[in-house]
Amino acid sequence: MRRFTLVELAVQLRWCNVVWKYSKHDDQSLLTYLLLCSLLFYPLQMIVDIIHPGRANVAKSELQEVVGGMHKADAKLVVLFGFRTKFGGGKSTGFCVIYDNEDALRKFEPKHRLVRLGIETREEKSRKAIKEAKNKGKKIRGTGASIAKHKAKRAAQND
Repeated sequence: MRRFTLVELAVQLRWCNVVWKYSKHDDQSLLTYLLLCSLLFYPLQMIVDIIHPGRANVAKSELQEVVGGMHKADAKLVVLFGFRTKFGGGKSTGFCVIYDNEDALRKFEPKHRLVRLGIETREEKSRKAIKEAKNKGKKIRGTGASIAKHKAKRAAQND
């Protein structure tokens, strides 16, 4: 069975339109494949190709500004993730999502990405507290499990 790339898949599925945008910024070139999958679900989802000869990588903060400028969006609402540098360097590919407002960003983005963006803070917990809560939850079955997890979480916060 042949594996398709995301762009080939988007072209094959008729409900997705692929729009290409190209930008040259300083010493790197930026190419985005914009996947407009649904007008109801606002976030613009796209694949980002960066050609950066002579540089190991391009900072995500720098890319946020460039992609935000290309698509007339605020740089804070641009989320970049999953970047891989091709073998031999000089080219990287990743994924990008641009949200309409911060409420939509908070609603749809996973918590670990919000922490990376600096919108939310990470709660510091000890490894031992996490394991104790997990093992306490394993001992109780049924509806009491959720209550026990809640109590264990409270106890970990108080410590």
